[in-house]
Amino acid sequence: MISSTAPFSAFATYQSPFEGYNPFAEEKTDLRRSLFGRNVLVAGKIFDEDGNNTLTNVKVEVWHLSPDSSKYKHRAKLFTNYLGEYRFITDYPNREKGKMARILFKVSNGSKATYTELLFNEHQAHITGAHWENNQGLGDERLFPIMERTTNTTKINFNITL
Repeated sequence: MISSTAPFSAFATYQSPFEGYNPFAEEKTDLRRSLFGRNVLVAGKIFDEDGNNTLTNVKVEVWHLSPDSSKYKHRAKLFTNYLGEYRFITDYPNREKGKMARILFKVSNGSKATYTELLFNEHQAHITGAHWENNQGLGDERLFPIMERTTNTTKINFNITL
């Protein structure tokens, strides 16, 4: 007989420090529900822990609150290319009251996984203290996200170490 807590320990690899994670997200790079409206294009590279080498074929899982909703219906998984690059486009996320819009990440390569988040508003993209601590190998030049805006699209370069 299985106790009521058994499913949680049996699926411990699916637990996330962030709400809304779904390990069965579809593989895609376009999360938009409509081609019209505000978009966010996020691109970057996944580096080894020291920040010296890019990593190929790393799984990047992303999710965020859907626009005008308190549900995490925008989610996807994608893989880095031979240069360690990833890229996706999505609708501009809704945000929790009192917080910035955020996109949540799980980055893994089979033997190692890390979770992080990208925060942004109309003017800047930000990292959390945990991201700063865990990604020091990138150095200041690659650690901090770079954001630029056009009329309907916010572009953010966001690098992560694994």
